[in-house]
Amino acid sequence: METSRITELKLIAANVRKDALTAVHSASSGHPGGSLSIADLLTLLYFEVMNIDPKDPKNPDRDRFVLSKGHCAPALYSVLAERGFFPVDDIPTFRKTGSYLQGHPDMKSVPGVDMSSGSLGQGVCAANGMALAGKIDKKDYRVYTVLGDGELQEGQVWEAAMYAPHYKLDNLTAFVDFNGLQIDGDIAEVMSPLPIDKKFESFGWHVIVTDAHDFEALLSAINEAKETKGKPTMIIMKSVKGKGVSFMENNAAWHGSAPNDEQYAQAIKELDAEIAKLKEA
Repeated sequence: METSRITELKLIAANVRKDALTAVHSASSGHPGGSLSIADLLTLLYFEVMNIDPKDPKNPDRDRFVLSKGHCAPALYSVLAERGFFPVDDIPTFRKTGSYLQGHPDMKSVPGVDMSSGSLGQGVCAANGMALAGKIDKKDYRVYTVLGDGELQEGQVWEAAMYAPHYKLDNLTAFVDFNGLQIDGDIAEVMSPLPIDKKFESFGWHVIVTDAHDFEALLSAINEAKETKGKPTMIIMKSVKGKGVSFMENNAAWHGSAPNDEQYAQAIKELDAEIAKLKEA
C-alpha cells in the first residue's frame, strides 16, 4: 500500500474516532473504549477492502459486515457516515429518542448495517449463516465479523467456532479485538479466553495474529484470508482500548463511560492534533 494511501486512511480513522466520541458524548452514554480500538479496522474494511456501494446498500452481491460486539455501534455508525451511507450530521442523535441510530446496530433502520446485533455471541453466529448462504447460492461475496475478546466468554461463540470449519466457510473472515480489557477489567482475570490463537486453531481455523493499528499489516492479513481455501480465517488483532485518546488508552474505565464536556474537548483536541500532523506529512 502506498504511503499516501496509508495517510489517507489514518485521516479517515481519526475522523471516525472523533465521530464516535461525539456520538457517545452527545448521548451521555455508550462505549468509547472498544469503539476507538476498532476504528482502524473498520476504516480499512469500508474504504479499502469491502465491495460495497452507499448508493445501493442492499445489493445482493455486496460483501457483508457484522459487528458482533454490537455495543461498539458508535464506531460502525461513524464509519458508515464517513463512507456516505447517511449524513455525518446525524451522529449526535445517537441514542436519542426518535433517532434511527440506536445504542446497538439495527439493520431495519440504519443504511449499511447488515445485521442487528448486541447480544454478545450472536453476531458471529449470524455471520456464519451469511457465509453458508453465500456458499449455497454460489455467490462471491465475503463476510467479515468483529468480536470483542471479552465476548469470547460466551458459549455460543465456540459453537460458531466449531460450525465455520465444519462447513468450510473460507468466505468468512472474523476478527478478535484483542485489547485485553472488558467492562470488569482484565479479561484474563474475569474469565480467561487465552490462548485465543491456539483455541481457534484447534477448532480448525486459519489463524493470523497482527497489529490492529497497522494498516499494512491488517491488509496483509485480510489478503491472506482471501487466499486461504477450505477453512475460515480468524485474525486476532492486538489493539489498544481507547486508541487515539491519551487518557482513555488501556483504561477499562472507558469501556462503557461517556466523557464529560471537559474530557470530550480534550479528546477532540488530541485527535485534531493528530489530523493536523497527518496533513503535514
